[in-house]
Amino acid sequence: MRVVIQRVSQSSVEVEHQIVGKIDKGLMLLIGVDENDGIEDSEWLARKILDVRIFSDETGKMNQSVKDINGEILCISQFTLISDYKKGNRPSFIKAAKPDKAIPLFEHFKEELKKSGLKIESGIFGADMKVSLINDGPVTLVFDSKTKS
Repeated sequence: MRVVIQRVSQSSVEVEHQIVGKIDKGLMLLIGVDENDGIEDSEWLARKILDVRIFSDETGKMNQSVKDINGEILCISQFTLISDYKKGNRPSFIKAAKPDKAIPLFEHFKEELKKSGLKIESGIFGADMKVSLINDGPVTLVFDSKTKS
C-alpha cells in the first residue's frame, strides 16, 4: 500500500455535489492498494500514520502525532498511486488491486485507524470524488508498506 499523507487544517470530499466526508485539523490520506498487498500492509501503515510526529508542539517543533493533538483523519482511495510510468507517457495501473481485493483492505485500514478513537471519515471507494483541503505547512509525506519507507 502507498499512502500520501497531508497535514491539513481542514479537508472534505464531495461525491455528486454532496459532502460525504469532512474533517478539521488532522490528516488527509490518499491511499493506493497494490495487487500484492495484504492485511499486514494495512496494519503497518495505520500504526505508522497514527504515530508519525508531524504536528508542532508548544515550541514549534514537529513533535506530536495526530493522536497527541486529538486530530481527525480523512481517507481517500486513489488507485492512481499504484502506477507504473517507466514506459511511454501514459501510466499503467495494472498493478493496482482490483476492487474485490482493494475494498476489503481499504476498509480494514480504516478500521485499524478507528481503534485510535479519533474521528475517521472517508470518501466512497471508486466514486468520482472532489477533494478539498487546506494543507497546513505544507507538510506532505509518502509512506509505502513494501519498502517500509
